[in-house]
Amino acid sequence: QVQLAESGGGLVQPGGSLRLSCAASTRTFDDYAMAWFRQAPGKEREFIGNINWSGTNTWYADRMNGRFTISRDNTENMLFLQMNDLNVEDTAVYYCAASRWAGGKMWPLQTSYDYWGQGTQVTVSS
Repeated sequence: QVQLAESGGGLVQPGGSLRLSCAASTRTFDDYAMAWFRQAPGKEREFIGNINWSGTNTWYADRMNGRFTISRDNTENMLFLQMNDLNVEDTAVYYCAASRWAGGKMWPLQTSYDYWGQGTQVTVSS
């Protein structure tokens, strides 16, 4: 069982940046490939990107347009999402997710992930 807790959300102006964190409550964090998703009001949950177990490989949904960067620190059991050049369409609840096996390529399907955090709200507004 893995518990995930996102943090770092908040209100940011268009064009701004934000770094989200996801803390994992497991001593075997590097056994899990990780991902970020988001869900905007009235829309389905959307894949942002995923990272492999060691953090050496990342994959991103095309529509993120290179503005987002996923990283992890296995010594601290932490996952990160650096978001730059934010716009109002990025307003959403952001979730981290963990999977024991979904790390060798892009894994955009939600069903690939076994554990989810509660989410952190990001609001982009002037």
